[in-house]
Amino acid sequence: MKALTSHGAGDIRYESYKDPECHADTDVIVKMNTCGICGSDLHIYHGAQFTGDTGFCVGHEATGEVAEVGRGVTRFKAGDQVMLSAAVGCGSCGPCLAGHINSCANNQMGCYGLGHNLEGCQAEGIRVPMADFNLRAIPEGISEDQALMLTDNLPTAYLGCLNADIGPGKTVAVVGLGPIGLMAVEIAFVLGASKVYALDLVPERRARAEKLGAIALDPANAKERLMEETKGRMLDCAVEAVGSDITIRAAIDLAGAQGTVSVIGVNQSMDFQFPMGLAFIKGLTFRISACSVQCHWDELISLIRGGRLHPEMVITHRMGLSEGPEAYRLFDTKEDGALKMVMSA
Repeated sequence: MKALTSHGAGDIRYESYKDPECHADTDVIVKMNTCGICGSDLHIYHGAQFTGDTGFCVGHEATGEVAEVGRGVTRFKAGDQVMLSAAVGCGSCGPCLAGHINSCANNQMGCYGLGHNLEGCQAEGIRVPMADFNLRAIPEGISEDQALMLTDNLPTAYLGCLNADIGPGKTVAVVGLGPIGLMAVEIAFVLGASKVYALDLVPERRARAEKLGAIALDPANAKERLMEETKGRMLDCAVEAVGSDITIRAAIDLAGAQGTVSVIGVNQSMDFQFPMGLAFIKGLTFRISACSVQCHWDELISLIRGGRLHPEMVITHRMGLSEGPEAYRLFDTKEDGALKMVMSA
């Protein structure tokens, strides 16, 4: 098969790769239809290593068609149209069965595309372990584009908003307006926010947030403007969707007394200086978490079907898998208005 593989900083290659094989009776092989590039994939693109491997297949977002089914799989058959969860769990322990794979009692939580242990989804074929739990048929009334957003981006944005304690009448800042940040803007309104302020360095992304009803702020003067507008009270909630030291600190600064800051951007910094004194004075709640995708599927499917959420709105580019290296470059540089890059086999 063909796949996108990582060989170091800036080196994503489209090349021939070994076909996936079932390792257990509970595995399924999926023929990829569409896959996406996530903001967290850029950590690998910039040279970060999670396992020390190189030459592995990347990516963790995909929809596809079931091609091969292990003997122990009961919920799927060849030809089923499916969506993957970006991260997998054992599917048999209490936390996993409740959808909380981050707390897998058997320590089998893993993510596609970080190394050879679980090869990525930016490939013509994908092995799905414990498929009855980690795979889902694309529900009726959900488009393939929407299903692709349900594999990671939309559940992550939803978790970020839930962790920020957004509710009716709350005022909210969303820091970072990539695909997940823009979804968080829409979700914040669904959860009842009275005002959503949207921050990003890219004017075009701020304009997108304004179309969703947000008040766009330039990060350069956002704190000062909100200090004046709120008479120093600042905001109830902040969702950080970038993962840099600067944006995390910005989210903390924008939250007011007894506010909540939710960080969903991936941060690998070992040098971030958490402002404990400021957080103490404000009485902040600070949460950071990776998403257990399976936990949120049912409620998000209902919100999409009901016309409340439109996650496909962030898709800006459609390319072939063979154009993967260029897709990564565009996404990284934000050229041509790049937001969500969707690739097909």
